[in-house]
Amino acid sequence: MPKINVYVPDELATAVKEAGVPVSAVCQRALEQAVRRVTAIREIIAAPYELADPPALNFTRRAMTVLEAGQEAAHAAGRAGVETDDVLAALVAMDNMAVRVLSALEITPAQVTNELSRRADGQRSAGASQSRKTRRSDPASPPGLGPEMASAVELAVNESSGFGNSYVGCEHLLLGLIAEPNGAAGSVLRSLGADLRVTRRTVAAALAGWGAAVAARDQPPVGSAPPMSPTPAATRSATAPDQLAAAIRGELAPVVARIERLEALVR
Repeated sequence: MPKINVYVPDELATAVKEAGVPVSAVCQRALEQAVRRVTAIREIIAAPYELADPPALNFTRRAMTVLEAGQEAAHAAGRAGVETDDVLAALVAMDNMAVRVLSALEITPAQVTNELSRRADGQRSAGASQSRKTRRSDPASPPGLGPEMASAVELAVNESSGFGNSYVGCEHLLLGLIAEPNGAAGSVLRSLGADLRVTRRTVAAALAGWGAAVAARDQPPVGSAPPMSPTPAATRSATAPDQLAAAIRGELAPVVARIERLEALVR
């Protein structure tokens, strides 16, 4: 049988040995699941006018809302396919994990929107917009995913698998957009400082910090007095991003250290 090398952090390797986990069987199972997910996404996004089906690929509701908003923007413009910049514009227009990850990287939605607009204006001035974004032969039909966006979605699914997540969320879409080499969205994000490896580390820290924040919220310290009254919704929504950003900063340092050790092994 062919052999595939799998690199893991030192502490995980030690824990696997101590637990006696059957590494080969576990890796085979994980790879089988990843192959099925990628095969499914390729079959679904090949449909001419339909976006991925959330139950089939476990897209979160927010991720699907972003894709649908990108499709609506492409449809309104009469384009043949949804482009990566359509989806990026929708992504930063909503409150989601991707926006909070960008915030931790000191990239604001306004910066992204302004850069997208600047580049679109430049393309119109140069007469390049029509060559990249062709018009649909049937304006009544909703556009499917363009080739670059289809590639970004596939990359997002792979990012989700890499984290061991059973869903595809906005944070995975963000990574897929950055990783896609030819799309306008990736170019914009990378120009603003969203390097793929750094962003991936930040997503890892955000996911860890989100779990810690939820646990801390749901399980107050033993002996603490109950609140006198429920926290107003407006206050909760206002403080949630700050709490998550603080959790990201707290979780990021050890995550970076672990990933750097892993990357050193594969160089």
